Amino acid sequence: MTDVCLIFEVHQPFRLNRNFHVDLLSRQSVTKKDLDELYFDNELNKHIFDRAARKCYLPANKILLEEIDRFKNEHKQFKVSFGISGVFVEQCERWNHGLLESFKQLAETGCVEFLDETYYHSLSSLYGSDRQEFIEQVHMHRQLMKDLFHHEPKVFENTECLYNNSIAKTIEALGYKAIITEGVERVLEWRSPNYVYQAAGSPLKVLLRNYRLSDDIGFRFSARWWSGWPLTAEKYASWLAGTPGQVIVLFVDYETFGEHHWPESGIHEFLRWLPGEVNKWEHLRWSTPSEVAERHASVGEFFVDDFNTVSWADLERDPTAWLHNPMQLISYDFLKGLEPLVKGIGDVEMLRLWRYFQMSDHLYYMSVKGGGPGDVHSYFNPTGNPIEAFAVYSRILSDFEARLLKELEKPEVAAKWILRNLTGAKGFTFFYEFATPTPWTVYSLGEFLAALKAVDISSVQFHTERGDFERWIREVIGDVALANRLAAVAKQEGVAGEALRKQMVRLIRSRIRQLEALSQKAAKQA
Repeated sequence: MTDVCLIFEVHQPFRLNRNFHVDLLSRQSVTKKDLDELYFDNELNKHIFDRAARKCYLPANKILLEEIDRFKNEHKQFKVSFGISGVFVEQCERWNHGLLESFKQLAETGCVEFLDETYYHSLSSLYGSDRQEFIEQVHMHRQLMKDLFHHEPKVFENTECLYNNSIAKTIEALGYKAIITEGVERVLEWRSPNYVYQAAGSPLKVLLRNYRLSDDIGFRFSARWWSGWPLTAEKYASWLAGTPGQVIVLFVDYETFGEHHWPESGIHEFLRWLPGEVNKWEHLRWSTPSEVAERHASVGEFFVDDFNTVSWADLERDPTAWLHNPMQLISYDFLKGLEPLVKGIGDVEMLRLWRYFQMSDHLYYMSVKGGGPGDVHSYFNPTGNPIEAFAVYSRILSDFEARLLKELEKPEVAAKWILRNLTGAKGFTFFYEFATPTPWTVYSLGEFLAALKAVDISSVQFHTERGDFERWIREVIGDVALANRLAAVAKQEGVAGEALRKQMVRLIRSRIRQLEALSQKAAKQA
């Protein structure tokens, strides 16, 4: 038997406000509560969401419910799977509770599997070696699936099927049994995507999207120039029947069914008749990814090093849909660079906004690729061209950064930020004169205080004269006020040796107590 996995990706981004500057100048004041309306074009977002719900989501869900019910007592049931982003669910909660209820009805059938992904449909799996932001978003999405559908996913599909060995290791550590990605020839070489593989050095199963058969529906269904047009359910089922292997993964955007291909194209009728046509073939059966992972042993290893990352986007099927030209790379670096600041401040609302800016769609709109991929990028771009997409993103992100820095001017926020970041990304090593290191390397104000009390006085004198203490506390710890006070102590005439050490110890001990008091006050106010 060959398993057929039909998987739908369901996502709608929060598009940015193209008139941000005009709207900003028209306001006398802007509070934190105003930022969502200021940064995002929610009128456009609601319009696109309502249109997609009317043309795609609601009618397609109705068809799936009817077909699942039609085959529920048959030997071969009809089963499908969904990957639904957290921001899509938020839009359902804002603008169409009935749509969310229809997804819950699908969940109740027992024939639908919900996959895990990043909550914000982000590129966070590519951020840094520890992938902490990625892990946080995965946990958020996992909790969402539990809360909404009473379902704990066992299979993961990363944003846009991004995959490499390191991502797979992270997913394995999070407890998943399988991951879905693109069946790319440059990795597979002579092998077929229609078998179960495993990640490099890992028991994690890897299911590969058959992009040719998937794109026959997703991209070519309405193409009259295509030799396969018109595509009927009967014809397509015969293609599946003639495809050898353990599993055929058909993975498409859910918007395919009514939005990308309009209802007039016959796409809904195709979806309605496909389950029955596939079930006519004795050796085909509908399955969920979890069932496939349990049912089949892997036939080999799917090895993708970090410099060969796979995705399902464009002809290259790599990250260049989002990370290729200077506009995209500058925006990506700017976005990542805000992480220590936004997390250090600890404001839930600002963190949520920063994560909205992580949606891969924003960088996708900046692509300047030509040909067929360029047409697809342009089709989705709400600003009209990549340069305008870059300009809008840069203006909004710059404003957001300025507001974060403004937050840091508040004493209680500054104290909380410094205390959260007492462990510097770059430690400070005490040296004797002539560049000989002491045994003391510190990463926090507390450790610095302890070292200052114990280190040889010649080291204290050496670093004070060079301004090293001031520089480290200013640039790494981020406490500008303390750095300025240390600089003032260093400039005092006649203060040296143990008298210098005593003043510095008293100053740092006092500052730590002050910061702790401010932090406690902020916690009580919160």
